[in-house]
Amino acid sequence: MSSITLHPLLDQGLSKGDPGFSGGKLHCHCKKNPVEVTLGGNVAHNHACGCSKCWKPAGALFSIVGVISKDQVQVTAGADKLHIVDKEATIQRHACKDCGVHLFGRIEKQHPFTGLDFVHPELSEEKGWQEPQFAAFVSSIIEQGFSPDRMDEVRGKFKTLGLETYDCLSPALMDAIATWTAKKAGLL
Repeated sequence: MSSITLHPLLDQGLSKGDPGFSGGKLHCHCKKNPVEVTLGGNVAHNHACGCSKCWKPAGALFSIVGVISKDQVQVTAGADKLHIVDKEATIQRHACKDCGVHLFGRIEKQHPFTGLDFVHPELSEEKGWQEPQFAAFVSSIIEQGFSPDRMDEVRGKFKTLGLETYDCLSPALMDAIATWTAKKAGLL
């Protein structure tokens, strides 16, 4: 058995989501007056992300993040506790000032994913969220200090979960980016 902790939810095996799931509430980790974000639907393209920008629980190599239309995201408590982690980043990650948990990330400039918010469904107590579909930016964990000698072990663990690993995004999302770029250039 691998000693690698990908993410607490992944290490327990995947739980299938409910395609009819209608959303729920995300909460930061504050015990008192937590930030609450209400999602009006299920997420799409849920995945394990190894990038250095996404919020990860303590000890995890990967985050779990999906996307949802920004019109389905509403801060319903604690908005005054939110701040943008890096105002120069493409994804404006809104995090709790007190506990540091990222509640949602929004793209405000022209980008293929403008209109989608990045959220962490694990911050919800409701069950039924789409399960992770793939692992992205897998090699990025090396840039954060993970030993390159153990990458086969990481990819092997994802394989046992039935998740493809990519060092960018899934082919469907890369196609969406390329399509947006070609349309913007007038080629499609």
